[in-house]
Formats: sequence, structure tokens, C-alpha cells
Amino acid sequence: MATIPLTFATTQYEHFSDLAAGRVAVEGVDLTLLEMRTEEVFFRYLTYAEFDVSEISFAKYASMISQGDTSSIAIPVFPMRCFRHSSIYVRRDGAIKTPGDLAGKRVGVPEWAETSGIYIRGALQEHYDVDLRAIQWVQAGVNEAGRTEKVALQLPRGLEIEQQPNDNLSDMLVTGKIDAIMAARAPRCFLKGDGSIVRLFEDFIDVETRYFRDTGIYPIMHAVVIRSSVLEQHPWVAMNFQKALEDAKQRSYVRLTSGGPTPYMDPWAEERARSLQALLGSDYYPYGVERNRKTLAAFLQYAFAQGVCHRLLEVEELFAPQTLRTFRV
Repeated sequence: MATIPLTFATTQYEHFSDLAAGRVAVEGVDLTLLEMRTEEVFFRYLTYAEFDVSEISFAKYASMISQGDTSSIAIPVFPMRCFRHSSIYVRRDGAIKTPGDLAGKRVGVPEWAETSGIYIRGALQEHYDVDLRAIQWVQAGVNEAGRTEKVALQLPRGLEIEQQPNDNLSDMLVTGKIDAIMAARAPRCFLKGDGSIVRLFEDFIDVETRYFRDTGIYPIMHAVVIRSSVLEQHPWVAMNFQKALEDAKQRSYVRLTSGGPTPYMDPWAEERARSLQALLGSDYYPYGVERNRKTLAAFLQYAFAQGVCHRLLEVEELFAPQTLRTFRV
């Protein structure tokens, strides 16, 4: 088979490292892999469609599909997953001590369509009876001014978001202009570590563990998309990329749990991996549709209810048809 040249933009991940190093190949593809910061990948792909294949915000992608934008199509490979109860930050001396205390408060978000926010807001509604309409939402950059929404929203009646383009959430929390922050990245006021800013769920590992055991939801943050124009000419690219990325991930598991040196600067990395396998399963970063259906369906419900998706999507609408069946290397 003659190879076709394709570019793939992504963040640097250990479970993609064999692809980056050329130890795993995408059959039929002469691949140029570009590793850069997540924000740059998303911006350059969503704004200029610079790459043939790209990592993408799961929320932005789902919103695009719900609005009829089919310029990209995902494969069920999820490079970034993370539980998000840890992503709510409050003042230690403030009035917010429990999720119920968020009612009536001013809560900052970097973007309403940030994937992490959709999951945590959904969990707050579903498991803590928090009414999102009772919160005064404020949108601004986490540490720098000027961040804006990347997709059009269709907010539910009674929910409003105040824009603060000239301010940042970290400073606003310190000065009391807002009462909490919900964001994927920790604000600098928390990272400075003086104890004045804390997580709402300080025992977040225990909370997130219980959440998974109760719901079976393992939040998906990012997906991998391919430009539809590529798949129209070369439909086999979808399965070949999925196979290569599954192979790279399986090799990562072997490195981590083989009893030898690990690629991490963590003397307990292997034991942590085995603990994850005990909780989440031996393949604790599962790809494919069926093994992630519960998480995918929950996210689509949350995204529609919160006005990020303009209609309620079916899981199958997100992915290239040839990847819908269960696939394992």
C-alpha cells in the first residue's frame, strides 16, 4: 500500500510515545506528529484546521456536531481522562463549605463549554441537587484576561453568564469578586500554596473514587478527530489510526507494570497503576464505543441540558461509522 502524508497534532502523552518515536506506525500513513501544549493544539485546529488529525476538546467537538459541523469526525480514542470533583476552588475563609452553598454565589468558569466544567456541573446537579440557575456564573480566563467561548451556546432559560473579558478568575477569587472557580487548570492563587485557596472537595480522591463506583462514569476530556475530507478519500485511515493508538497504549501498560524501570519519576508508579487497574479495570484507559457508552451518554445528556450541545446527540453520531464496533488489538 502506498503511504499518504498526514499531520497529527497532540499533547505529549506517555501512552502516545511509541507512535511519536516511530516504534508504532499507522499503516499506510507517512505521519508527521506534532507535540505542543493542549491550548495551542485546540486553538490551531479549531481556528485554522491546520492538521489532518488532531486532539480536540470533547465538549467543543460535540457542540460542533450538534450544530451540523461535520468537517471533522472522531475515532473512539480518548487521550485525556480525568475526574473533576477536584476542579472547584474556593476561599478557605469564604461561605462555600459544601456543594449546596454554591447557590446564590458568583462562580467563575474559563469557558462554559470547557469539558471538565460540563462533567462537574452535571455531577453537582445529579448527585448534590445543585440548581445551576441559582448560581451567578462569571466567564473569564483563569490566570489571564481575554479568554472567550469557542463555540456558540444555547443556554437554558434562567441561566445567564456574565462576561469579564478584562479580568481573570484567579485575581477575582482572591479579591472576593467571585466566590469560587470551576476550571480544568488550577488557578495560580491555589498553586502558590499559602492555604488561603482550597478545593471544595479536599478529599477529592475518595469522592471521585466513590463517584466512579456509584456511576461507572470515567470522564473523557479529549478525543481524536480526523478531517472529513481525509476520510472521504481514505476511509481506512480511521481504523488504522485507532489500531496504532491502541497498540501504543498497550505498550505503555507493559512498561508501567512489567516490574522493570518505568518512564515516570515516581518510585510508586507501578503500584499506583495496579491500584488503578483494581478500581477501573486492567485496561483503565479504554478506547472504543461500547466500553465507554455510559460515560459518553452521560456527557451528551449534560452537554445538552447545559446548552453546549444544541440538540441531544446519540453516541453513534460522534464517531466514524467504521469504528463503532468493539475493537481491540
